[in-house]
Amino acid sequence: MKRALFPGSFDPLTLGHYDIIKRGVTLFDEIIVAIGVNSDKKYMFTLGERKRFIEEAFADEPKIKVVTYKGLTVDFCKEIGVDFILRGLRNPADFEFEKAIAHTNRDLAPIETVFLLTSAQTSYIASSIVRDVIRNGGDYTKLVPSSVKVN
Repeated sequence: MKRALFPGSFDPLTLGHYDIIKRGVTLFDEIIVAIGVNSDKKYMFTLGERKRFIEEAFADEPKIKVVTYKGLTVDFCKEIGVDFILRGLRNPADFEFEKAIAHTNRDLAPIETVFLLTSAQTSYIASSIVRDVIRNGGDYTKLVPSSVKVN
């Protein structure tokens, strides 16, 4: 069974993330969306809210599982027996950053990273942009799945 881990903070889940996960499901038997916990980071949404956004967005997709984890992504992959990390690329800067991480991960464990290019319609969307739109009262609903709701 081919399983892939799609790690991130998902603060919040965006249409870009959604697109990569939906396309990843066609390549793997299971996608584990893994929300990394970093105690040094300030999040806009709680861990519970972020997990719920993802679970609700993929409620009808049995091949997608949502978990949380702490520590190195490759260590978590080894712990749960996953051989692939799935990542999305929006632009050349993403590629250079992700390439360095992929090489480091491969040095630490026999984990392969699979890259998917984001769709043209979502390539400009980043969680940081969505948070800025939300903070400033803009219409964030065009950038995220309908499961993402701001109180």
